[in-house]
Amino acid sequence: MEFPPDQVEELKAAYPAVLSAEEGGIVYFLIPQLPLPNGNSPSVMDVLLCPTADRHGYPSRLFFAQQVQSTKPLNWNTNGVRILERNWYAYSWKVTQQGLRLMQLLALHLKALQS
Repeated sequence: MEFPPDQVEELKAAYPAVLSAEEGGIVYFLIPQLPLPNGNSPSVMDVLLCPTADRHGYPSRLFFAQQVQSTKPLNWNTNGVRILERNWYAYSWKVTQQGLRLMQLLALHLKALQS
């Protein structure tokens, strides 16, 4: 699936090291060293944005290189799933709004980590 070039460029403008890749017909955006909301440990981490439905039934997903220690408990229901030759972790969080830009989708996924 192709994403509008202006949305990909917007993501790259905010995170110049972002890379996109496809696996199993699903497009992912790797964002290295993404700053996480205040109060989380670690404070930066590699994340993998899956802006479309994934194999676990979520309409979109944000995967993390490891579980984040946050100020509120999260349901880390995906532990060590292998995507693009790396292990990833994700908490249960559904963004159900349609028509979001990639940056908006990323912000909504990170909202679960805000205290």
